[in-house]
Amino acid sequence: MNFVLKIAFRYLKSKKTHSAVNIISIVAVCGVMVTTAAMVCVLSVFNGFTSLIGDKLSKLDPPLVVNAAEGKAIANADSVAAVVAAVEGVEMAIPTVADHGLAVYDDFQMPVLIKGVPDSYNRLTGINDVIIDGEFLLADGVAQYAVLSVGVALQLRVRPGFVGGVRIYAPKRMGNINLANPAGAFRSDTVFAAGVYQVDQSDYDRDMMIVPIETARFLFNYTHEATGVEISLLPGADEARVMQEISSRLGDGYTVKNRLMQQDYAFRMVNIEKWISFLLLGFIMVIATFNVISTLSLLIIEKDESIVTFRNMGATNKQITQIFVTEGWLISIAGAVVGIVTGLVLCWLQQAFGLIELQGATEMLVVKVYPVEVRLSDLLVVFAAVAAVGLLTSAVTSIAMRRKLRR
Repeated sequence: MNFVLKIAFRYLKSKKTHSAVNIISIVAVCGVMVTTAAMVCVLSVFNGFTSLIGDKLSKLDPPLVVNAAEGKAIANADSVAAVVAAVEGVEMAIPTVADHGLAVYDDFQMPVLIKGVPDSYNRLTGINDVIIDGEFLLADGVAQYAVLSVGVALQLRVRPGFVGGVRIYAPKRMGNINLANPAGAFRSDTVFAAGVYQVDQSDYDRDMMIVPIETARFLFNYTHEATGVEISLLPGADEARVMQEISSRLGDGYTVKNRLMQQDYAFRMVNIEKWISFLLLGFIMVIATFNVISTLSLLIIEKDESIVTFRNMGATNKQITQIFVTEGWLISIAGAVVGIVTGLVLCWLQQAFGLIELQGATEMLVVKVYPVEVRLSDLLVVFAAVAAVGLLTSAVTSIAMRRKLRR
């Protein structure tokens, strides 16, 4: 094996008799290198977008949430929250109510997502960090307040400190509808704007209103029910273990989701685009390996006299075949290593200096440059892909050598 590797390495670095073989060899290594570097950069950019989504959503999404496995509401939600709060590693568990309604202020109105929460909601989430006007306040003993998303505030033309209240309506869940009195089909209440938040994520910024849970329960005709129980964890708590323990205590009638599972659609779309891009680059790499096969084919022709010499020296057909197979592996590995290093350098330059900027209205963008995050798992996947392509090259080379040696 040392003989095979030594000869293959010598063929790789030595100057070929024909300049065309040298050029094709360089093109082959560069093709693998460029494709590998592109894979590293593309996967790292998608990782950056995934982390960006996670950072933005984490301001309002709880670490864990419990929902009913069937139906919308959890009966006796306060009792469920008490059971969850008793689990080791859980810092806080609070019931929340979320459903759709209509908000009206002055001459403006819009459909909204009404989310009712307890006063301690700001300690469970990072909403205090994303309030851009006013403060987080739900009640002061005199009136009920709401924290509005920036989209609601702009659509209704309302902001904290305004004297008038926002009237919110929700259709009655139970009872008959009197067609002579359509307004009787709705429940309504009034809240005053206490704060406006913005997390730069459309699902949260577009139409959400955060109100006291008592108000939401009144509007949607709930007593002790809730649509979810949101959970925060103690520092250092094992999320997977806590999820398993909560599921075990609550039984099959409930589902437990972490942040990734709560926003699985957004993360799933990014991951789909990420791996589709990876596959497209993989096909390009397969095409690039034809250069490697061409290089080995020309090298076999050029080393015809050397092959005869090796056979006269006692080398077996298997050893001679392994020389050129190993040569193909060395070309692929050399291109992979240089490509990964090049990709890492490009990612570092993007992180440090933001060389490539996002296009569009910069004032509307959360970030101005492409975010990048390198992960070891992606580097291993890229290297494995190059190795798989190298295996394909070796298989073709092995077949060609066996046919030549038989002749």
